Amino acid sequence: MKKVLLPALIVLVCGSFKSQQIPDEIYRNMPNKSFKAGEVVEYRVHYGFITAGNAVVETSPDIYKVNNRACYRVTVSGSSSNGFDMFVKIRDTWRSYIDTTSLISQRFYWDVNEGKYHKEETVFIDHVNRKIRSEEKNAETKTFDNIPAHIQDLVSGYYYLRNIDFSKMKDGDVVPVKGFFDDNYFDFKIKFRGRQVVKTKFGKIKCMKITPVMPKNELFDGDSSIRFYVTDDANKIPVKIEADLFVGAVEVEIKSYKNNRHPLNFFR
Repeated sequence: MKKVLLPALIVLVCGSFKSQQIPDEIYRNMPNKSFKAGEVVEYRVHYGFITAGNAVVETSPDIYKVNNRACYRVTVSGSSSNGFDMFVKIRDTWRSYIDTTSLISQRFYWDVNEGKYHKEETVFIDHVNRKIRSEEKNAETKTFDNIPAHIQDLVSGYYYLRNIDFSKMKDGDVVPVKGFFDDNYFDFKIKFRGRQVVKTKFGKIKCMKITPVMPKNELFDGDSSIRFYVTDDANKIPVKIEADLFVGAVEVEIKSYKNNRHPLNFFR
């Protein structure tokens, strides 16, 4: 848990020919209505007025073929600022290949460099045969059988949630997500906590407030310690994230954006 701070705060259209021959329980049809290839959103991570780092979430303008399926390639990169490098130097990359038809993960890569900690791993997901192969650099390959249907990685899960219909949800309603990360399965729950207006550098914007239900851990303080403020529109882009850590509070705010699928309606 300590090694996933930046992605946890941030830190988830076209099908292949073969997709029509595979049962729906393996590859559901979930149309993407929230984002498009080429979308880029940049964030500033800060403690109070002090910038701690930056993160970029980028959807490649190209479509990739993985497991004979058309996929979006989404890369999340995070780095600490020069001032924070003296405490802990962070250079993280997380990359997901997300099925364009069903919005589930086909492959996941992560390269984490945080101080003296380093881990680089590629996770290959075979939904048809219900298998996962995990290849970590300088470590033995691991395999996992009988994986759950529609399993997500950390990044693809975020893009899946962007396409959930929150319009009829009430405060306290929960969206479940089945995922796989760091050789473990997880049942993630996202709680809808209502709507409010959020102030950003671009102006004010109507948002939905959602909170991941956090298990007990050594990093985040409380089961609702992370709060995402996501635009209450078709984009569902996070414009602000608040996190209560045992070492203090951190905020993530939108810094720039381009090539979003729908206009963002900021107002003064």
